[in-house]
Amino acid sequence: MKAVVWQDTGKIAVQDVPEPRIQEPTDAIVRLTASAICGTDLHFIRGTMSGMVPGTILGHEGVGVIEEVGSEVRNFKPGDRVVIPSTASCGVCMPCREGNTAQCDNANPNGPEAGTAFYGGPKDSGPLDGLQAEKARIIYAHSSLVRLPDNVSDDQALMLSDIFPTAYFGADLAGVSHGKSVAIFGCGPVGQFAIISARLMGATRIIAVDQHQDRLDLAQQNGAEVIDFNQEDPVAVIKRLTDGHGVDCVIDAVGVDAQHAHGGPAKPDADELKEDRELVQQVAPDAHPDHGHWVPGDAPGQVLEWSVEVVKKGGQIGIIGVYSPDMTTYPIGKAMNKNLTLRMGNCNHRNYIPHLVDLVASGVVDPTRVISKQEGLTDAISAYEAFDQRQPGWLKVELQPSE
Repeated sequence: MKAVVWQDTGKIAVQDVPEPRIQEPTDAIVRLTASAICGTDLHFIRGTMSGMVPGTILGHEGVGVIEEVGSEVRNFKPGDRVVIPSTASCGVCMPCREGNTAQCDNANPNGPEAGTAFYGGPKDSGPLDGLQAEKARIIYAHSSLVRLPDNVSDDQALMLSDIFPTAYFGADLAGVSHGKSVAIFGCGPVGQFAIISARLMGATRIIAVDQHQDRLDLAQQNGAEVIDFNQEDPVAVIKRLTDGHGVDCVIDAVGVDAQHAHGGPAKPDADELKEDRELVQQVAPDAHPDHGHWVPGDAPGQVLEWSVEVVKKGGQIGIIGVYSPDMTTYPIGKAMNKNLTLRMGNCNHRNYIPHLVDLVASGVVDPTRVISKQEGLTDAISAYEAFDQRQPGWLKVELQPSE
C-alpha cells in the first residue's frame, strides 16, 4: 500500500509499505477514507520536534472503515465507519479513567513515564505508524475508536480526529466560560476551532491575533475581533481594548514555530532578534530549510511572553501549541507575580470527541469551512509544501487504493 513516510529532517516521500496486520487482540485494521496534515507533522519535517525514526508513516488524523478486529474488540465489527483519535488510550488505566487519555499508562510502548502515544510521531511516542496511508493498525481499538453516524460526513469527521478536540481542549484548559473574554494567539486551523469552541462555551469577547490577512478574515467571520501583529502591537491593543485589565483567558494555538513581527511596533529590536536566533538553534539544531520550505519559526518563545502580558491578574492560560522537550524557556517570574493559572498539554482526544460528534450530527457546528485544499495521496508532498507556506485553512489528503 502507499503511505507518506518520514525519511529525514526536510525529507518525506510517498512510497510503498507493507500493509498493517493485527498484532494484539485489542487491535483493529482501518481502511482510511480520508486523512489530513496537521501543523504537528510540520514540526517533524522542520526539525522543531526531534526523535523521528526514518521509515515512520506520518499522520495522526483519520477517518475510515474497519476491515478487521482482534478477538478482544467487542464493540466494533468490520464495516463500521469510525473516526480515529490522534492519541491512543487503553481505557482502563488510572489516567484514562480520570479522563487524561493522552497520558495513558499502557498505550506507549516506552512505558508509563514516556507520556503521550500518538500516531505518526517520534520514538518517544511509540512510534506508531501514522494515518497518512491506505490502511492503519489501531491499538486499543475498543477504547479509542468512535463510531460515526451516517449524517456526519468524512470531511466533518476528519476534523474531529484532532483539530477540533484539541481546540476545545485548549478552551477548557484556559477556563473559558459564560461571560469571559478570551485572547487566541494563532488563527490557523486550531486557532479557528478555538474561536468556535470559545463561542460554544459562552465567551462574550474573543480577540484573535495573527499576521496573515486571510486567516484574520476567517477569524472575523467566526466571530472574533482581530489583530494583525505586523501592523499593531497585540499586547498594547489588547490592554487598550480591555481598559488596561487584560483578558480573562488566553489560548496559545501557535507553539514553537511562532514567527516574530516583520514590521510595525511589535517588530523586535536587535537584542530580541539575537535571543530569538539563539532559541531557534536550541529547539531546532537539525533544521534543513530547502528553497524556502521547512523553515522553523523565528520566534519560538514569542507567544509565551505575549500570553503572560495580555492576561489579567489571576487569569488563566491554556497552551495547546506544540513545544518540544528541548524548549526550556518560559517567563515564569512574570506569571508567578500575576498569580496566573497555567494549564497545558496534549489533547485528551477520547474524552472530547463523542461530544463533538454529537454537536456536528445535530447541526450545531459544521467544521468543514476550514478545509482549504484537497490532494490525492500521490500529491501529498505538494500538500505539505502548501501547508508549510502557512496557507490558510486545513489540508485534506484523499486516499485512493493502490492499483
